[in-house]
Amino acid sequence: MNYQYTGKNKSGQTISGKIEAESKQEALLELENNNLIILNIEETRLWNKDIVFNNKVNNRDFVIFLRQYATLIHAGIPISDATKTMHRQTESKALQRALADMDRQLDQGEALSKSSEHHPKIFPPLLVNMIRAGEASGQLDEILNQMADYYEKVYRNRQKVISALIYPSVVGVITMLVSLFLLVFIVPQFVSMFESFGEEIPAFTQFVLNVSDLVGTYWWALMALIFLVSVMVKFLMRYESFAYRMDVMKMKFPFVGVLVHKSVLVRMTQTLSTLVNSAVPFLQAVEITEKVVENRVAENVLKQSRNALEVGESITVPMREHWAFPPLVVQMIQIGEKTGTLDQMLAKAAEFYEEEVEQLSNRLKTLIEPLMIIILTVIVGSIIAAVIIPMFSLFENIQ
Repeated sequence: MNYQYTGKNKSGQTISGKIEAESKQEALLELENNNLIILNIEETRLWNKDIVFNNKVNNRDFVIFLRQYATLIHAGIPISDATKTMHRQTESKALQRALADMDRQLDQGEALSKSSEHHPKIFPPLLVNMIRAGEASGQLDEILNQMADYYEKVYRNRQKVISALIYPSVVGVITMLVSLFLLVFIVPQFVSMFESFGEEIPAFTQFVLNVSDLVGTYWWALMALIFLVSVMVKFLMRYESFAYRMDVMKMKFPFVGVLVHKSVLVRMTQTLSTLVNSAVPFLQAVEITEKVVENRVAENVLKQSRNALEVGESITVPMREHWAFPPLVVQMIQIGEKTGTLDQMLAKAAEFYEEEVEQLSNRLKTLIEPLMIIILTVIVGSIIAAVIIPMFSLFENIQ
């Protein structure tokens, strides 16, 4: 429940705010622990509550939280006090609610890793396991800083892929909208004019007119088809076999597939390197990486690699036989296993593929921009030409 309170601090300043607690007494106790003298407190009504549409925290807020949290812990501030401070400072409502709940659990004696585990939408399994490793080693502040670096790299890598795809997506949507506008509103106005003069309409123009008539009459069916296909795909994604095929298609799609493939390798090597560097047992590190790699092709190979590890084989045995893992990754991991520098080898592989992703992203944008302009010109130009060309012969006959 949420409570609206008014109180005074040690300096006598009046402070108002909101707090989330299980009961009014619990809210009062927490505020008094923060050295506030409460003048008034009441439960907020439905119309006063903050409306939150999802529980996710954006990457910027999350990275800032991790860095500030690490700084407080490094300064020797107890975890419970650091959590209270971050609860007051963070701007994310979802993170505020999670930290308020974690603070209560910490006061009851739970470990930070255990309390964060109750909020999987805010704190992913990778971070929870890293916090657990930091608690065991006494290097929680270093672990949190490492995770801030990790999530920054993941975000940058994702943005590179998105930036490469956003231009063709926008141009594609504009092309579709302009084409629909011409077909539905412009082309039909010329039909009656052509018919009234009894002119013979060229085959291509007739084709465009037929398409225009079809779109204008059955536009609702087209919209319904798009909606049904999207719903069907979303439904089928629940089935592992279909989702696996979709991930394969993403990695093998012309031009874009190479970019997606390499970004998957970056995420896998970065995650595994971070976990191994933080002294997480290798078997557990592979299992965690399976859950965060966000690609079922890589996930399946990692599962096979984990099974190979359990029977005493090298992790690279399944990787060598799969098309998704290039020789460079396999060789780097083999060297790391033999020399005991697996975290360093994985980090170097991640850096290499990160640079590859950046170069591919820039190349793809350079290649796609003129290509999309040509496609836009051809489609829109064809529709306009189909209308204009017959008009020339019409004007000649009139003259």
